[in-house]
Amino acid sequence: MNLVKQLPSLHTSHSSTCSKKSHHIFNLHISCSFSNNNSAPSSSPFTEKHSYERYQRDSWLYNKPTSLCSIQPDNSTSIRENDIALQLPELKKLLQLFRSKRGDEGRNGKRQLGNVFLVGTGPGDPELLTLKAMRVIESADLLLYDRLVSNDVLELVKGDARLLYVGKTTGYHSRTQEEIHELLLSFAEVGATVVRLKGGDPLVFGRGGEEMDFLQQQGIQVKVIPGITAASGIAAELGIPLTHRGVANSVRFLTGHSRKGGTDPLFVAEHAADPDSTLVVYMGLSTLPALAQKLMLNGLPFNIPAVAVERGTTPQQRMVFAELKDLMDEVTSAGLVSPTLIIIGKVVALSPFWPESSKEAIPILETRQST
Repeated sequence: MNLVKQLPSLHTSHSSTCSKKSHHIFNLHISCSFSNNNSAPSSSPFTEKHSYERYQRDSWLYNKPTSLCSIQPDNSTSIRENDIALQLPELKKLLQLFRSKRGDEGRNGKRQLGNVFLVGTGPGDPELLTLKAMRVIESADLLLYDRLVSNDVLELVKGDARLLYVGKTTGYHSRTQEEIHELLLSFAEVGATVVRLKGGDPLVFGRGGEEMDFLQQQGIQVKVIPGITAASGIAAELGIPLTHRGVANSVRFLTGHSRKGGTDPLFVAEHAADPDSTLVVYMGLSTLPALAQKLMLNGLPFNIPAVAVERGTTPQQRMVFAELKDLMDEVTSAGLVSPTLIIIGKVVALSPFWPESSKEAIPILETRQST
């Protein structure tokens, strides 16, 4: 398939939107000072939408060095369109390179299709990568990576592999999900080994299932390399057992996302408010007030222990422990930002970081001693 046909938003007609001004936007003076904290090198362990690290890493996509200094954070739509238009020529060249290198046809007159690997990179700490993930990353021709693949993990990419940012954050999607599908398909069809890097585990709130289903329907072989999901990695970092005999007999993962960016979480079932279970909420920072209220209205004790963890397992990790009723106030006071994972349940009080002064009020300790 033709990449331009598959990706309408990458069509050359977008080049008309790339005026001299837009090309000037991507002229980088490396020595410039970054006035926006999100653009400054090392301000985040992850790839923020217009960060220095992102454009430096993806510089192969641009005919001219990429500029961050002139990017206006409040104009994300035009930046996205200009960005895609500027990338299109190099993407087409890379496709042609793989096509000529491996040929459209292999033995017996059949096309030699490439493989796509969905690779989980864990919550951020590069030492939590699996050996298999490392081996696959080292064999890649092209790596499409998300926002929550940490900079430390991306620094492990070696050789001639090309990196392409396809991350999403609130209010800015560098690529739509459909465009990501078509990029994966286009490069796999010309025989490239394509690695799709995702934070955590690719099949836990990572939309990996959608990508796998799409590609398999097109006849592309997809292999999944699991990663340590944020719930497991961050809980271990804080010394919180997600299940514990006599305390929590189950664990439930929920997404805190709302429809169309609203303040109400998508779904909080009555059975999620179970004091004998551990609840882990992904992407729940913006909907936390409504989430906590619904859980308490459905019977979860207002004083049940909870923790919110920003950028867990990275050097920039920050955390707030509180009873559920106070959690939002504490999060606001601390100024936590996305990505933040929320863990709610009696097991949170087993963490060595749980405030000692509060432990006497938590019946969990008596349960722990009796078991």
